[in-house]
Amino acid sequence: MDIKIDWNELWKERMELQSKAQLSTDCANMWKNKENAKRFWEMSQENKNRIEKTLAGMVLTPESRVLDIGAGPGSLAVPLAEKVAHVTAVEPAEGMMEILKQNIETYGIRNINCVYKDWETVDAESDLCPPYDVVFASYSLGMKDIRASIQKMIDVSSGYVYLYWFAGDTSWDIHSRKLWPILHGCEYRQGPKANILYNVLYDMGIYPNVKVFPFEHKNRFESLEEALGHFKPQYAAFSPDQEEILRSYLPEVLEEENGTLVQKGWSIRVKMWWKSSSP
Repeated sequence: MDIKIDWNELWKERMELQSKAQLSTDCANMWKNKENAKRFWEMSQENKNRIEKTLAGMVLTPESRVLDIGAGPGSLAVPLAEKVAHVTAVEPAEGMMEILKQNIETYGIRNINCVYKDWETVDAESDLCPPYDVVFASYSLGMKDIRASIQKMIDVSSGYVYLYWFAGDTSWDIHSRKLWPILHGCEYRQGPKANILYNVLYDMGIYPNVKVFPFEHKNRFESLEEALGHFKPQYAAFSPDQEEILRSYLPEVLEEENGTLVQKGWSIRVKMWWKSSSP
């Protein structure tokens, strides 16, 4: 007898378990801090090859209208604006939105419209200007109801939808698995990965193209204190005792490089994309 798995419910369960284990330290909270958002932007500038490859991997023309969901500080939206007619950038984190708007002003960009909201609360009619030729979410799928979130993407798309997510353990999963019992007295719980995402799409009648690739990145810090300030919200280390535990752990994962401290991260990432049939 076949057992029917509700993959969307499984996604919700994994998101809920991760949220409880991480004491409600979600992505938006992590990036409320302007300095963390600025560092993320600087890190993205060190990985311009990744940005160029990402943009080259989308079907874009000078006439394209693009929706960037979870735009962050504009790592993709800013260079994208030079290549297309219009970009709508949706971003819920205060720090990220602040840096994004600074970048728009710094680069004199006039064709990016910012929407300061979580994707699940976005109203397509009042917040967006559909249809979009390209809709994408780049490592920003921290949504509780992923099926409804994807359906909303499809509803505003007249062309391609691109989703980028994680497969297997990431370097921060491994660090969190070591740190969580010491910091919080409980087991670290991973969020849902690309296998569940693929099956949600499959159940929706979407059979996406799939590309799997490794990715390495660097976080660069001027001092241990700067690194500590960056990682405290990620590991929910807010009490003095937790702060000391994290301070003791960080030298194990930071390397000296050209007078700075570098944390090297890695992960296996997945790109899924398809052409939407919505008008």
